[in-house]
Amino acid sequence: MILSRLKRLVGTHVMVLRARCVHWTKPLTSSLPLGTLADLGRSKSELVAENALLRQQLIMLKRQVKRPVCTKTDRILLVLLARVVRAWKQALLIVQPETLLRWHREAFHLYWKNKSKAHAHKPKVATETIAFIREMAAENRLWGAERIRGELLKLGMHVCKRTIQKYMRQVRTHQPGGQTWATFLRNHAEDIWACDFLQVTDLFFRPLFAFFIIELKSRKVIHVGVTRSPTDPWVAQQLREATPYGHAPKYRHHPDSCVLVELSKEGGLRE
Repeated sequence: MILSRLKRLVGTHVMVLRARCVHWTKPLTSSLPLGTLADLGRSKSELVAENALLRQQLIMLKRQVKRPVCTKTDRILLVLLARVVRAWKQALLIVQPETLLRWHREAFHLYWKNKSKAHAHKPKVATETIAFIREMAAENRLWGAERIRGELLKLGMHVCKRTIQKYMRQVRTHQPGGQTWATFLRNHAEDIWACDFLQVTDLFFRPLFAFFIIELKSRKVIHVGVTRSPTDPWVAQQLREATPYGHAPKYRHHPDSCVLVELSKEGGLRE
């Protein structure tokens, strides 16, 4: 009698313990880390069978017309898991591989957008510098952004060309009357040479400066000079070499400015 009761008591406790173990090792849908830890104590055959069962249910779910709703947490987990799974494209059933890649790109953009966001709200250009730009743009209608940038550098103010153009547009709202600068260049192209510098690097990443002179009308290269340290005397020497025997146009035009410089017969410059 006592032995039979003891057997029933032990059997009851074993069933309760077994039910608890099944409950503890059941895949947790609300918590992925806890479910992963619970799967560590299960056999490989059981995990393979359960994986097949879940895969079949996902195949059935894929047949539905409505798409399942993916939260932000689901998207992050799928992206992170796809990084460590070698055959992640074959493991995706309810999400297309292109969709997962798009989520990854969006996360990449959000990360760098937040990283590059300016924390300080101080103006990038000083108020005094903005006033100088507007004043020079208003009083010198033929000065371009590059010319104004050069004048600011003489005063120790370092401003990029696009910033200068931004504040120039606020001052030069109305174009002056008469022919435009493009029309003037087109009408007098045969009497104008254009010149500019081109910076390149050699095999050992050392800077080289190439000075080009072309004929504006035919786009023919007149002269090319290369140096490591361009100076005013060096540029004057290049102009003298490009104009032998006094053969030269009347004007020289810089592409980044609206200034014509007259070439003298000695190779000098007169603005």
